[in-house]
Amino acid sequence: MTEVRTNDGDEPIVPDDVIPHGTLPPLRERDLPEPVSWRAMVGPSIILAGLALGSGEFVLWPYIVHQSGFVFIWACLLGVVTQFFLNMEIERWTLATGESAITGFCRLSRHWAWVFLLMNVVPWAFPGWATGAATLFGWLVWGPVESVAADGTVTFTAHYANLLGVVGLVAAGLVLTAGPVVYNTVETLQTILVGFILVAIVVMACLVVRWDAVVAFAEGALQVGRMPPESSGLALMTLLGALAFAGAGGTLNLGQSNYVKDKGYGMGAFIGRITSPVTGQEEATADVGYHFPHTEENLRRWRGWWRAANLEHFLSFFLTCLVCLVLMTLIAYSLLYDENGDRVPAAENLGSGLAFIWGQATLLADGWGGRWRNAYLWVGIAVLMTTEIGILDVITRVSTDLVKVNFLRESTYWSQSRLYFLFLWGQIGLGTFILLGTDTTEPLLLFKLSASLNGVVMFVYSLLLLYTSSRVLPKVLRASWPRVVALVWSSLFFGYFSWLAIRLDVWPKLFGE
Repeated sequence: MTEVRTNDGDEPIVPDDVIPHGTLPPLRERDLPEPVSWRAMVGPSIILAGLALGSGEFVLWPYIVHQSGFVFIWACLLGVVTQFFLNMEIERWTLATGESAITGFCRLSRHWAWVFLLMNVVPWAFPGWATGAATLFGWLVWGPVESVAADGTVTFTAHYANLLGVVGLVAAGLVLTAGPVVYNTVETLQTILVGFILVAIVVMACLVVRWDAVVAFAEGALQVGRMPPESSGLALMTLLGALAFAGAGGTLNLGQSNYVKDKGYGMGAFIGRITSPVTGQEEATADVGYHFPHTEENLRRWRGWWRAANLEHFLSFFLTCLVCLVLMTLIAYSLLYDENGDRVPAAENLGSGLAFIWGQATLLADGWGGRWRNAYLWVGIAVLMTTEIGILDVITRVSTDLVKVNFLRESTYWSQSRLYFLFLWGQIGLGTFILLGTDTTEPLLLFKLSASLNGVVMFVYSLLLLYTSSRVLPKVLRASWPRVVALVWSSLFFGYFSWLAIRLDVWPKLFGE
């Protein structure tokens, strides 16, 4: 390193020829802490896996299987692999600087702050998860007679699901407000629920999955490039959304940076955590990050952190997502299709929306008793509410980070904790307005809309990660060529499907052929 300046006479400043500071104050210099084992790092990736459960695993991919079998499952598997590498490049910046990946983007241009604030708030404004959980709860309370109309469409939700969805949103907000340290609350809750859900899914898979379903899955996984037929009724925006949610999706992946900071990975150990202004004690938090001198000792520590972070993310996120995606789609296929690959009669007239979940629950009851139908619905409620809590936390963290670092860095009143709870209850208020102030009563529509918007978001930050990981970070810390290839692939993958969806689905609807 070249000779450094000092920051108010206290800490050395990292010069621009190491990491350019751009539009934000320069990074400060400290030695990298000693790495810990991957077991001690477990937490952030479990949270991210919990978010993935309710977005793609339980809803969108089983829905695609219901509509077209395993025709598109190859893209699902590619999506999970892509997200592993994408997430690790998000972690790379945070391990090296203690900053979120979005702060790294904002060092390139302050305009990214407004762009990502919009891309963080708008796609997640539609609270499909709380509404979906309310729908499933209504089926449990009202039962199959009241909840299914003569034409086979589940209808009770038109009266009650939105109101119950608001209750779910408020309950999620209270959970996040109650814990003294927000990260600890989310990690504990998600770890318990993910463990429960994973066990329940494995038990149900042992009960219902047939060998012919496994064979059909394997055949679909090998048919790379095959698309669902038009007769499936699957719009390209739905497929784009499912690709985004083959894992966590959208800005949820970027939230991995914020969890890594709060867990104290790498240089994140010097940043501080978000605490509750109601039940917690305010902690000093750094608005910009730190970087370490490239000594032999620090580089040894870096290699230790990087190895442990990769292993933890592979075991906690990648394998959890892969197992759940495979098992949930196999369960859906085994229930909704017969041994010949034809949909069973009971799966033909389920109506719209989340009715395919009701169909799976009903078929479970027909084959193994009503308690299995109820168990399946309770698992669904747990999945969706876990996801809603996690989504509220992540999008609030990302918005807080963007506003504090870029616009309120000098404010002593607007601490990260105060901003966090302002954005949290503001997001809940926005979701409440959407549910009570509009005619939106279909949670699956909300899932599709949120997911497709987030697919475009992932295209944008794949390009930015490619630049920061291969050009902005010092050479000794940059992504290796296989990981650069993975980022190029991610940009092409999400870029192609975003263009395809906009060109062939959105554009004709807005402007005609």
